[in-house]
Amino acid sequence: MATGSAEPYGREGLPLDVARDQILSSLRANQSRFAPGSSEVVPLHTALGRVIAEAVQAQADVPGFRASIMDGYALGQDHQPALGDSWTLVGRSAPGVPYRQALNHGEAIRILTGAPLPEGAGWVLPQELIATQGTLLHLNKDASPNPWIRAADEECREGARLLATGERLGVADIGRASSCGVAHVRVHRRPRIGVLISGDELVSPGQERSDGAIWESNSSLLSGMLEQLGYPTVDCRLVADQPQQLRATILDLAAGCDVIVSTGGVSAGDSDWIRPLMQELGQVEFWKLFLKPGRPFAFGWVGQSVPFFGLPGNPVAATITALQLLWPALQLLEGQQTPEQLPRVRVRLSTPYRRKPGRPELARASLECSADGELLARIDGSQASSRIGSLQNTDLLVEIPADSGPVESGQQLWAQLMRRRIL
Repeated sequence: MATGSAEPYGREGLPLDVARDQILSSLRANQSRFAPGSSEVVPLHTALGRVIAEAVQAQADVPGFRASIMDGYALGQDHQPALGDSWTLVGRSAPGVPYRQALNHGEAIRILTGAPLPEGAGWVLPQELIATQGTLLHLNKDASPNPWIRAADEECREGARLLATGERLGVADIGRASSCGVAHVRVHRRPRIGVLISGDELVSPGQERSDGAIWESNSSLLSGMLEQLGYPTVDCRLVADQPQQLRATILDLAAGCDVIVSTGGVSAGDSDWIRPLMQELGQVEFWKLFLKPGRPFAFGWVGQSVPFFGLPGNPVAATITALQLLWPALQLLEGQQTPEQLPRVRVRLSTPYRRKPGRPELARASLECSADGELLARIDGSQASSRIGSLQNTDLLVEIPADSGPVESGQQLWAQLMRRRIL
């Protein structure tokens, strides 16, 4: 990678999807230069949200035996019984306590849900269809053509792939792997993230605030969001807008982290030192987005191996750009083959929103539902990039096109759904 950069884009900056593609392409092209992708073996029950580094195959058929789907009677036959048929009751099979003899034609056993079927049993009748007289069973209602038997390989067959390399483990993945006897998995190590918060005006919460100062919130916002997404930060520094301090901090973070994320200092002001320092210490691939909120954004490298994400200083803009650009990059760095993005849905605005044409906008909104089941988006209050309150109770990021002026109540738009899956 060459040192330094020129600004190859117009003053409006890169469209969001182009910026995302460029970041991911650059990371893929330079994977040999950084190594956050080492792996470790962890207990399966601790692997929720981790990315599989080594595919997992089933070691046996599961459940491994034919089993009854319901409480009833297993018959010594493999064809549908007819009304009036009868059998002699010769035993019982329960989960963990199977009937160990073969069933002959005309014989039946009492069987419970999930219990193994013995050799010779090829049909199960629900108990509601059977009348009993001592050890004699009679079919007194019509039986369905369903034999009510679970196959020995219903969950998986020996050798089948349970977990693929590059797959992120969800609750259902862990549950299925556990049911197939898997106790440990090899997963990619998460990238170590260092966060740099810059600004002369910033003081930590709890400290006395002088005139013109503000309490710093970006560290809490970013660290909290990244942890929710499965990426805890390992280091976080608050540094004044002093180039020598910033330079030393960047080098220190680069020595111990796989990724550096900063907020502030990437625009073109007198105190904006982050972008010039990135150029000095490595490379800036691009800066400025064609997006609201989030125009001042820089992506590049410190040295040859540490990706650097320079986020805007305004808290909302920092949060939105981190979600749109940093999150997919972290997934790729962790080994996820196809980074996840927020799902998109069509919504109808339940409130008007006043704006001027200019940049495409991601407006924060709450999700509602009309009486007839239509999805609605409510945009309330100021959408200023400095107003953290606009993030509270946000369910949606409503996508408003660049050339759109005021949007009226009832207008349909695409929106990104913020709530994540449970399973």
